[in-house]
Amino acid sequence: MATCGNILKELLLTGEVLETELEESSGGRPARRYKYNADYSYILCLHVKTEGGVHTLTYAVANLLGEIIVEKTSIVPHIDYEVIENQIGELINIYANVKAVGIGIPGVVHQGVVGVCDIDLLIGVSLGPRLHNKYGLEITIENDMHLTVYGFYKMQNYDEDKTFAIVTFPKDNFPGAGFIVDGHLLKGNTKFAGEVSFLPFDMTREEQLKQIKSAQGFVPLAIKTITSIIAVIDPVSIALTGELSKTALLNDIYTGCLKDIPAEHMPEIFVKNDTHDEYMNGLISVTLESLTYNLQLVEKRK
Repeated sequence: MATCGNILKELLLTGEVLETELEESSGGRPARRYKYNADYSYILCLHVKTEGGVHTLTYAVANLLGEIIVEKTSIVPHIDYEVIENQIGELINIYANVKAVGIGIPGVVHQGVVGVCDIDLLIGVSLGPRLHNKYGLEITIENDMHLTVYGFYKMQNYDEDKTFAIVTFPKDNFPGAGFIVDGHLLKGNTKFAGEVSFLPFDMTREEQLKQIKSAQGFVPLAIKTITSIIAVIDPVSIALTGELSKTALLNDIYTGCLKDIPAEHMPEIFVKNDTHDEYMNGLISVTLESLTYNLQLVEKRK
């Protein structure tokens, strides 16, 4: 009791906990009541996107309960390090109590350095270390599909751990995917998991990008991509996103997968055109998690 009381006093002094009205008396001295101060500090979440030649930048400021305080999407001429840094700087000047920043990008990030990416001006940029040195904040950078599938899964509130996939087929860019396996986000050794455009399609990636633009070329590539995912992780369902994913093509895709996948192993396949909420949910979640202690119980091997 003494230890808990001392910790509570410290939290009250810092403002992380607030004292509220007294508990209604039941005969004795009324108990004091406290609540967590969700606005003690904020997180800044930002994601960038390019599709059909249009570059967009979306930011959200959220409190420690994940509740969005402000959110805005802007179309910008281009996206590079300076655009991202300037947007973060502007928001930190407005919200001085930002403690962590989360960034979602359409590409691969390893140790804060951008690799394969739909946005050419970010390729090879040491985004995480540079922003950390600039602002001294916890910086989390993740692949957009990892974030979307994580947010999608969390919003489903499954009663038990499931295996789930989401695949995006954007216009004028390479497809990508995100995987939840037995309730856990699958990133891979270098966070390369989900880069399905590197599957062996017996054609160059440039040829793949040309073929995917027509329905006649898109469907066979979608079938091969989805068949590969089913055979490897056996998901309960697969969500298709991106401008090229059309409900009218679902039957052709499903039937095509049945040529190689037995019917009893086929997952539900559906189109989810708007994944903004799922993306932002995943981005907010991982950014909040970056503020917590990274503790994990691991069974000791004998």
